[in-house]
Amino acid sequence: MSFASLGLADEILRAVAELGYDQPTPIQLQAIPAVLTGRDLMAGAQTGTGKTAGFTLPILHRLSDKAVKGPSAGRPPVRALILTPTRELAAQVEESVQNYGKYLKLESMTMFGGVSINPQIKRLKSRVDILVATPGRLLDHVQQGTLDLSRVEILVLDEADRMLDMGFIRDIKKILALLPKQRQNLLFSATFSDDIKALAEGLLHDPLLIEVARRNATADTIAQKVYPVDRERKRQLLAHLIKENNWFQVLVFTRTKHGANRLAEQLDKDGISALAIHGNKSQGARTRALAEFKDGTLQVLVATDIAARGIDIDQLPHVVNYELPNVPEDYVHRIGRTGRAGAEGEAVSLVCVDEKKLLADIEKVIKRELPREIVPGFEPDPSIKPEPIQQRSQGRQGQGQGRPGSGGGRQGQGRQGEPKAGGQPRQPAGQDKQKQQARQPAAQAGNHNSRGQGARRPTGRHH
Repeated sequence: MSFASLGLADEILRAVAELGYDQPTPIQLQAIPAVLTGRDLMAGAQTGTGKTAGFTLPILHRLSDKAVKGPSAGRPPVRALILTPTRELAAQVEESVQNYGKYLKLESMTMFGGVSINPQIKRLKSRVDILVATPGRLLDHVQQGTLDLSRVEILVLDEADRMLDMGFIRDIKKILALLPKQRQNLLFSATFSDDIKALAEGLLHDPLLIEVARRNATADTIAQKVYPVDRERKRQLLAHLIKENNWFQVLVFTRTKHGANRLAEQLDKDGISALAIHGNKSQGARTRALAEFKDGTLQVLVATDIAARGIDIDQLPHVVNYELPNVPEDYVHRIGRTGRAGAEGEAVSLVCVDEKKLLADIEKVIKRELPREIVPGFEPDPSIKPEPIQQRSQGRQGQGQGRPGSGGGRQGQGRQGEPKAGGQPRQPAGQDKQKQQARQPAAQAGNHNSRGQGARRPTGRHH
């Protein structure tokens, strides 16, 4: 089965092909036709299975294929609303919307807390067809009268189980009350707990139920190791490991396009042949880099998650996480490129003090503690402190807009990471209500105009 066989518009197929996709994943094969028919959907799928494309592709098709409902006077309505639990996931999903919809006349934006609300208010004054948002900031806009949800045609609850775990159920119910009764509802969840089933029962009408297998196991043939190192010495340690061990065919992951370019240039100066591939590179440049990497003439390929998706080498020996991914499941998909078909592979992660929480999240997902090894001469300085969360959380946005990120945001910021405009952050469910945390300072805006910034990459292996 190909994407063309699923009945998607030519403009969408063109964008999908340019990103290097040819075969739909199991969740996409089931979800896309269901969403195209207008049916409600309850899907069991986690990050990395391709669920994002499973709903964004058919939503783009449906919105581009029919006229706006209702009166034409005034500002065009928000037609699709995608709710996510965290700012990182919101930015990730909207990147997918932009990449897949770049040849369509549809506009999108992302909306989350922890950043100034004013640029978001300004962006809402122009056309927004598809809105990707976290619940708390969405309600802030509703309360300020800057957002009208009365003509939403499609609602998506992405990672619904995490939203409930983080205490968003009241917010979700408030948002549902603002939406028109006639609409299509899509619910995606990694688990089907009793709470999720209760939510689905009140939300979905005659839903189609689809489920794909969990993918959080790592192959036994992959030797995994963590090298603790200071953030400023990662590049020197990487060069040391490659030279000392005479590594070839090394696939190195960075979080951002800018970071990939910079690292490849620095490795080249160190005498290690390296090229970067990412969404801003031309198709020709990516093809040449992959060909050189596969035939062994290129020692190191530095890639972002989406660009690496097209790399299919049977016995890739070395995967390096130069920076840990924000989404723990993405670690599994990154290192899954080695140790295939019974072959042995090696996956190493260079982890600085900023990434300890990300590493803990990864170990929780894979249900094992990864061995640590300190390389003589690269011992971490215990006096170095982690960068502030707020500063690092800009990494996703910087990545999306081709600017340098400062190390990436944390996954699962949740309620503390989403302050109400002009008030205190909401508290996660089960936390002591008395422990109100101080309001985070406003940072750069989290809204993206869907045109004029160039195509941006969806993150994760199978979006």
